[in-house]
Amino acid sequence: MDLAYVCEWEKWPKSTHCPSVPLACAWSCRNLIAFTTDLRNDDQDCIPSPADLTRLIHILDTEHPWDVHSINSGHSEAITCLEWDQSGSRLLSADANGQIKCWSMADHLANSWESSVGSLVEGDPIVALSWLHNGVKLALHVEKSGVSSFGEKFSRVKFSPSLTLFGGKPMEGWIAVTVSGLVTVSLLKPSGQVLTSTESLCRLRGRVALADIAFTGGGNIVVATADGSSACPVQFYKVCVGVVSEKCRVDTEILPSLFMRCTTDPNRKARFPAVTHLKFLARDMSEQVLLCASSQTSSIVECWSLRKEGLPVNNIFQQISPVVGDKQPMILKWRILSATNDLDRVSAVALPKLPISLTNTDLKVASDTQFYPGLGLALAFHDGSVHIVHRLSLQTMAVFYSSVATRAVDEPAIKRPRTTGSAIHFKAMQLSWTSLALVGIDNHGKLSMLRISPSMGHTLDMGLALRHLLFLLEYCMVTGYDWWDILLHVQPAMVQNLVDRLHEEYTRQSATLQQVLSTRILAMKASLCKLSPCTVTRVCDYHTKLFLIAVSSMLKSLLRPHILNTPDKSPGDRLTEICAKITDADIDKVMINLKTEEFVLDMNTLQALQQLLQWVGDFVLYLLASLPNQGSPLRPGHSFLRDGTSLGMLRELMVVIRIWGLLKPSCLPVYTATSDTQDSMSLLFRLLTKLWICCRDEGPTSEPDEALIDECCLLPSQLLIPSLDWLPVSDGLVSRLQPKQPLRLHFGKAPALPGSATTLQLDGLIRCMSSALGPLHVSSKRFPPKLLDSPSCLCLGAFPHAVPAASFCPLETSITQLLNRPRLPVPVSSLHCHLGLD
Repeated sequence: MDLAYVCEWEKWPKSTHCPSVPLACAWSCRNLIAFTTDLRNDDQDCIPSPADLTRLIHILDTEHPWDVHSINSGHSEAITCLEWDQSGSRLLSADANGQIKCWSMADHLANSWESSVGSLVEGDPIVALSWLHNGVKLALHVEKSGVSSFGEKFSRVKFSPSLTLFGGKPMEGWIAVTVSGLVTVSLLKPSGQVLTSTESLCRLRGRVALADIAFTGGGNIVVATADGSSACPVQFYKVCVGVVSEKCRVDTEILPSLFMRCTTDPNRKARFPAVTHLKFLARDMSEQVLLCASSQTSSIVECWSLRKEGLPVNNIFQQISPVVGDKQPMILKWRILSATNDLDRVSAVALPKLPISLTNTDLKVASDTQFYPGLGLALAFHDGSVHIVHRLSLQTMAVFYSSVATRAVDEPAIKRPRTTGSAIHFKAMQLSWTSLALVGIDNHGKLSMLRISPSMGHTLDMGLALRHLLFLLEYCMVTGYDWWDILLHVQPAMVQNLVDRLHEEYTRQSATLQQVLSTRILAMKASLCKLSPCTVTRVCDYHTKLFLIAVSSMLKSLLRPHILNTPDKSPGDRLTEICAKITDADIDKVMINLKTEEFVLDMNTLQALQQLLQWVGDFVLYLLASLPNQGSPLRPGHSFLRDGTSLGMLRELMVVIRIWGLLKPSCLPVYTATSDTQDSMSLLFRLLTKLWICCRDEGPTSEPDEALIDECCLLPSQLLIPSLDWLPVSDGLVSRLQPKQPLRLHFGKAPALPGSATTLQLDGLIRCMSSALGPLHVSSKRFPPKLLDSPSCLCLGAFPHAVPAASFCPLETSITQLLNRPRLPVPVSSLHCHLGLD
């Protein structure tokens, strides 16, 4: 492990951000991190009263950690739990007064949050919180990473939702456990109504200091509780949720309990008096639990597993009723898998979220030297160190010492000895969704981002390291999860190989699945190509293809059938089919084969589309004018000249624009021509069709003939070629973290980051070359955009300022959401039919 960056608060004269007690932290599948601090309203050194503290929830993107968005949570007591939902767009927060709030994104922006629903168990602190399971579970089969089919690498596991609506749709909601032994369940109905029910975990209620929640494949919920004393058992309960007569119903049942091994050992019985950590190894793995018992100076960690065992039958009863086959009575019993020796006092625990299949993994395999990132969990200690240990054998896999975090940025990264009694240690930790990064919040309120090597400290050759990264990239592409933490480990020499192999694996999938993943792989290639000077010039083309797909999808969605009882195909599908079948270079002959009544729109809508249509026309003109220089891969738009799919898409849009121009001529693209009698649209469509025929999928690929190149050479003398600015480089961190030199950042203050070789090369292209990505317009004046990787805001103009999405017209907002879609996860359930996993 090594430190990527540290982000800390600046001290203000009258208010100070201080870590809350307890500290809560959560990491979403979109690589958004939420954590809590308290804002002290005075500058006194004395301990403030609760009335002097403002409970804040901070949300940041890992690529721009300084651009933090702080929410005044409105909680009257300390926030005890934070929990993201599976899509990463909603966040639960719970406090020590029993209040639970559900936060959701407003307008799909990470810097705009609102809380409209919640629940309350007044005066009863919440100690555990979780969303109900939606029944979606994918298993990663590491042993099948070389298989071509995504359906075999990532298989659907049979798993029932916690509660289903009519038709089997999972019902949304959350479950929480309070300190007095109550379990409260809140269900979100489609109408927006919240159904809440609260029941006792057992008849004899007791104090619950620690608790955790897990789910079973049968749709039940398992709750583990401990009162904080290692002399008392760790209790387990089964919780069943249902809806009866429009009311939420909760039923509980006691499961087998356990005593920690250290409390039954006479030599250790009194050494670890307190149970400080209680965690299921995964939300959907209720059979394995991690326990930690501690003293003032040391801790011990144990891993337990729930197994079915045969119940021995006395010989007397066997003579009366012999046991045959599988009829032997079975019982559930907890068995210890592994335990550590005495460790320094544990301050925080982080569990992996990567659902690696462990069906064939036993302790012998677990102790093997070939580890995988998803098999490790993180333990933070009071001496400032962090250990990654195997989640079954608890064997140490990697170690990080906090002395690295305190050294100067320009100091050599040498191995430092561990210091004892360090005052700085992590109070809360979270592993990323691929377990390749770890975030920790220390007792001073600083945020530290650590890289975890895919090899887990073991030497791997380049081929095996590439296979690990490729496998995780494929997993993110299938699930829609963000892949920023994978980019932390991609070296410039790996980029070309990763892009090629990723494309190769993508082309092996079915046509239906390729269509679903088409935008995600483009976004993934663009982010990879930013990391190497050899591939950085492709970034603009990938972003332009994403923009073209968004524009095409939006414009085609406006087409409506003239008759309601339409045939099977939509107007957009028929447009694609006819344009692919008719290869005539005359745009009017193609147009007469379409039902023009399907293209009729409101005049105001057509006028609002003019600037998007102008971008299509300008881009076609730019591509055709650059055809004579096609031999240079450094020119923007180079990859479009041999991409039959993109050229066909542009050809379809030209036909749509021609039809709409007949309805409202003012919506047509405006060209500056040398002749007033020249039909610019017909000329560009004719040349575009000739170029498309050379590289379309149906026919044999051929090189453009000399006549076409000569006509394209004459274009600058016939039409004014638009000058489009190159897409600016992102101001994120990932391309600047490759030298593995930790950065020191401050919340709310954009850093002056040193430029990498990749950044400098792209900056040079910005100054001296043109872009294939045109402007996104907000007025009659055209501004070149700056598209951010973060979904928090949009920036426009040569000197951009943050603009809220509400300032855009609805059509342009929809275009922006389509363009940002590859960065935002899509629920895995939408891919099951394409993967054949149902």
